[in-house]
Amino acid sequence: MNKKYQNKKITMAHGSGGKASSDLIKDIFVDTFNNDYLATMEDQARLDMPTGQLALTTDSFVVSPLFFKGGDIGKLAITGTVNDLAMSGAKPLYLTCGLILEEGLSIDILDKIIKSMQKTAIEAGVKVVCGDTKVVEKGSADKIFINTAGVGVIDKGVEIHAYKATVGDKIIVNGFIGDHGATIMQSRTELAISADIDSDCQVLNHLVQKMLSVSSNIHSLRDATRGGVATVLNEIASDSKVCISIKEDALPIRVPTRGVCEILGLDPLYLANEGTLVCVVAEQDADQVLTAMKCTKEGENACIIGEVTTGPEGIVALKTLFGGTKIIDKLIGDQLPRIC
Repeated sequence: MNKKYQNKKITMAHGSGGKASSDLIKDIFVDTFNNDYLATMEDQARLDMPTGQLALTTDSFVVSPLFFKGGDIGKLAITGTVNDLAMSGAKPLYLTCGLILEEGLSIDILDKIIKSMQKTAIEAGVKVVCGDTKVVEKGSADKIFINTAGVGVIDKGVEIHAYKATVGDKIIVNGFIGDHGATIMQSRTELAISADIDSDCQVLNHLVQKMLSVSSNIHSLRDATRGGVATVLNEIASDSKVCISIKEDALPIRVPTRGVCEILGLDPLYLANEGTLVCVVAEQDADQVLTAMKCTKEGENACIIGEVTTGPEGIVALKTLFGGTKIIDKLIGDQLPRIC
């Protein structure tokens, strides 16, 4: 980190548009993200685009606390936008970064978050090409809020939508469910819970491209963020007008995550994830997609949790350990605010 910022805090001057703003942008953002598009420091980035269908998304991140086991708000901001693009089958290319900084924020913390963003961007293979910084008075925000927007390209022939699930399709998840939500809950000291869990925060674009390389029959993809796996399955069942049946004994849930949920009376199916996807794939391709996923770091714990069936349209049914059937509805309200 530049020595002139050590032990310094954000002031209103850093958002004034004057020399303090210019120096902060150059020293903290441009030098860290370090690419030719950003280095011009113009009001727009001029991008080279390959042929294909354009995918565009934006998301804002207000998670509390800023740092947690397995991640931080900067890693989350890159991961969330990259994964939103990846769920369409797009190859993410460029991201923007908008920052709302609270007066008094330590520049050491800001620098740590920006470096985490750049590390994650490199892992994803994307570039942060433009951005914006605003400073608000102390008490008007909570340290830092981040907005990231992203663009990517979808190759010809890739058609992945929530409305494409059909009877017979298999439902696959790439890993354990609920770890991010459980990690954030135990990070909040007022809950006084201690469990050996890290957030699943990770980019998934490379995993999705691996899956697409072995199957052209992936019908639906969603990352199970707010509302968890239960909400994603309900969205797919509703949009596709099908019934989705999942098995309780097939759900991958870590023992500590299950323990946190039992203490707080929560259902891990509704907990937020930041590196877990739900895939709906044609039955004949399910095994080869599963095998391809297991060969990657992001999908080594992948498993089939259910299938698309005939039955009441828009319904998600859970076959319980006791042989019964339970309807899994959409999340009503918010189990925990500021989770991402």
